[in-house]
Amino acid sequence: MISHLRLKAHGKINLGLDVLGRREDGYHQVRMIMQTVGLHDGIDIYLKTGRGIRVESNLYYLPNNEQNLAYRAAALLMEEFGVDAGLSIRLRKFIPVSAGMAGGSSDAAAVLYGVNKMFGLGLSREGLMERGLKLGADVPYCLMRGTVLSEGIGEKLTPLPPMPQCQILIAKPAVSVSTRTVYESLDAMELKEEDHPDIDGMIEAIRRKDIRQVAGLFKNVLELVTADKYPVIRQIEEEMKRRGAVNAVMSGSGPTVFGLFINPMAAKNAYEALRFGEASGLARQVYLTNFFNT
Repeated sequence: MISHLRLKAHGKINLGLDVLGRREDGYHQVRMIMQTVGLHDGIDIYLKTGRGIRVESNLYYLPNNEQNLAYRAAALLMEEFGVDAGLSIRLRKFIPVSAGMAGGSSDAAAVLYGVNKMFGLGLSREGLMERGLKLGADVPYCLMRGTVLSEGIGEKLTPLPPMPQCQILIAKPAVSVSTRTVYESLDAMELKEEDHPDIDGMIEAIRRKDIRQVAGLFKNVLELVTADKYPVIRQIEEEMKRRGAVNAVMSGSGPTVFGLFINPMAAKNAYEALRFGEASGLARQVYLTNFFNT
């Protein structure tokens, strides 16, 4: 039996995000292109004496009980397979919290993988993904990772060719967003055809490895809600484009913005401007990373 595992839980961005409608059960039908990035949380899983699950984090405000997805992921497998052991989970959070980057879902996915390996449960990736859906719609994708078309409520996943490597600048402003409120506000809006992203066109551009066309098609329908409420989101996008980003867009329900850079020096200069320089008042957290394809 393995007594310690060290894992990486990678964040994601949405290159394109469309909402097709609301189902009777309250979930929304989506069609989006997900992409893993290099920015990640660190997770250590230890066997501990006694029983039960203990979660510790470098962020004091994160729950350490059943409200934490990492805790729930461990409990789900341990209860199903009758694992009678104690587990300690230590999270080092770097992915912005509640920011549209699936940080909690990625932590849960890493813990599912880790508990499966630590106790030799023998589940395939597909088996883990099936169980991950019980924790959240993004968890199966966080187990798959890479460049993926996500449909349904996020559980129908189709791998796409990997994106060409480039620099990604991530910036989260000092605002908080309720995903539920964003979707409810979108439900109340009358959308026009031009409000929706061209997901099919983006898939074709990805297949051709035409990174400029992919970036040109960046669109997130949820920006109609979040960016209207928080103008700083569009200010960050414009700042990134002014400093050399091919394009910039909000990820998930927000408020995190990412910009795609082909020129590494422009990416570095934009990072420094948003992190330390004249544009530093726009964002609380700023990271320079890249695409991560497994």
